[in-house]
Amino acid sequence: MEYEVRYYFNTIKKDEIINKLKSINELTMKKRCYEKTSQFDHPSINNSFYSKEIDGRFRIRITKNDDISKCKVSWKRRIKSTTETEVNKEEEVELNIKYEEYENLMFIINNVLKMKNIESYERYRTIFINDEIEIAVDEYPFGIALEIENKSDSYSPEEVVKKWVKKIGLDISKSYRLSWDDKYRELCNAQGIKQYNHVSFDLPMPQVID
Repeated sequence: MEYEVRYYFNTIKKDEIINKLKSINELTMKKRCYEKTSQFDHPSINNSFYSKEIDGRFRIRITKNDDISKCKVSWKRRIKSTTETEVNKEEEVELNIKYEEYENLMFIINNVLKMKNIESYERYRTIFINDEIEIAVDEYPFGIALEIENKSDSYSPEEVVKKWVKKIGLDISKSYRLSWDDKYRELCNAQGIKQYNHVSFDLPMPQVID
């Protein structure tokens, strides 16, 4: 299970958030990466991952900067108990593959399994980490997401997340309980901006307004 909370901010808050996290000595800052994530659906509509019964996301993600190139396949699903407490609890399974196999993987997904490419998004991610927590600063085309995820095997995962939310100076009750595509959809609807299935930095985008 994955235990995490997420907050959204206007893009102008990026440096302020980064500097706040850099000031916490317990955290190690990783190098900023570019990521592209593609989300696919089951080829049969009767087994759609986007149905209320399943409510899951099948994702293929590439991550790269000057030092690394990675590819990951993951499955993430909201469950009945996801929002029972103040910290999101979600089903998540991840598989790392060689970056060099990305094109072959996409060929199999699209042409053999014939999964439906529903949506994709670009972002830049900067991670701060220690043995307890992973905090990601995600730069989406529509705003900044701050994701705080438990990494401890020794303590209550929910208490670890709440501890770090408090340390950063945030209110646990004001976290955003849904996913990035829900937030993007909300912003488009509220600001009257066309919604795209493939969210990238070169398209007109709504913006998170604090």
